[in-house]
Amino acid sequence: MRAFIGLILLLVVVAIILLFTFSATPVVTLPASLNTIGQATPVTASIADPHGIRHAVAYIEQNGVRYKLADVEHPARRFRWLRGVPDHTLKFTAGVKGTRELKDGSARLIVEATSNDFLGKTAGAERDVTIVTQPVKVSVDSDQHYLYVGMADLVTYNVSGSATASGVRVGDETFRGWPMPGGKPGQFSLFAFAWNMPLSTAPVVYASGPGGDEAHGQMVVNFPKREQPKYRVRDLPIDDKFIQKVVNELDPSGSGDMVERFVRINSEMRKANNQTLADLKTKTEPKFLWSQPFLQQPNTKVEANFADVRNYMHNGKKIDQQTHLGYDLSSTQHVGVQASNDGRVVYAAPLGIYGNCIVVDHGYGLQTIYGHLSEIDVHEGNMVKRGQVMGKSGMTGMAGGDHIHFSMQLEGVQIDPKEWWDAHWIKDHIARRVELPSFGG
Repeated sequence: MRAFIGLILLLVVVAIILLFTFSATPVVTLPASLNTIGQATPVTASIADPHGIRHAVAYIEQNGVRYKLADVEHPARRFRWLRGVPDHTLKFTAGVKGTRELKDGSARLIVEATSNDFLGKTAGAERDVTIVTQPVKVSVDSDQHYLYVGMADLVTYNVSGSATASGVRVGDETFRGWPMPGGKPGQFSLFAFAWNMPLSTAPVVYASGPGGDEAHGQMVVNFPKREQPKYRVRDLPIDDKFIQKVVNELDPSGSGDMVERFVRINSEMRKANNQTLADLKTKTEPKFLWSQPFLQQPNTKVEANFADVRNYMHNGKKIDQQTHLGYDLSSTQHVGVQASNDGRVVYAAPLGIYGNCIVVDHGYGLQTIYGHLSEIDVHEGNMVKRGQVMGKSGMTGMAGGDHIHFSMQLEGVQIDPKEWWDAHWIKDHIARRVELPSFGG
């Protein structure tokens, strides 16, 4: 009997030891970007615990006083635990709208969680934050902004309050705002009105506050209807020799019908290549790297214009349609390709339909693109000067003859380069509104 009782006691002790041993401690994580609390800032805290949580609570603390923001409880499970419970997300709102006692200045955000097991261990996370009580506001310049489809402009504005982001939205495209050069007050944004954007779209200057609140400002916009560009629609005959050249170069390991492979390259690869170009917007300098008008490649003939719509015709049948976002500039074979302006090389490698390709950043999201090269003589990171030879023209990629594909993009949106070749346009739209050091237009 004593042995039986001893065994029972031993099992109880072992069970209690196991309950202690396998009890978990919650891991609470706050968003790394969270450092400012505004009017009503949404917060999502992640709580990891294999047994789930019994209790979670969030506070904001300022000047020694705690204010509760969220409080969640679940039924206790001290013995029959759950296992493999997915991470819990505690969502709540922090800010002066819900906690009017908060004042401008420093505070601390606190989230605590209790594990739903035998021990019910409690752990938490804290973050020092800044309270901003005033909503963000934006005021826009009073300039008349003449906009043309496929082209760009610059707007200046002022933001009051603690904005976390600002810039211009045109439809579904967003263009960043930047501090005015030379340390002057205010901000500016270079923005584009994309070639395929409806004329009814109104560009909007925006500023976002830390709580997700957003202020908007309207610029004075004029769309001169008679002067809007009219893009051409052209039939582009292609033969089997050209199709074979493109497919063998860009899809060498593929199989199947040559025409179908060509169309897939022309559509799917084109889309992927343009996305690669657009993603280069992250590789831009927050300053003007140039001070003169942009150069058109000297002594070249324009073979194709920006935003030409091309119907690809094979044996008298239309097999595809694509929009050509640049200029095809032809000269002599293997002519030296010159940098259109001062800048930094951010891409120098093959790029699908563009063949051997160079992209030069000129600051504030403005970049030039040079495609179909036979030779690349610069490397990513190199600084180049206006007129510097960076490589040689060729017919790599989707090119039927030796030429340079030249295009420009602003924050990843491809635009018509011709206004950037015009010193008067740059003076009226850029240099008059912001400080463009040593502009020689």
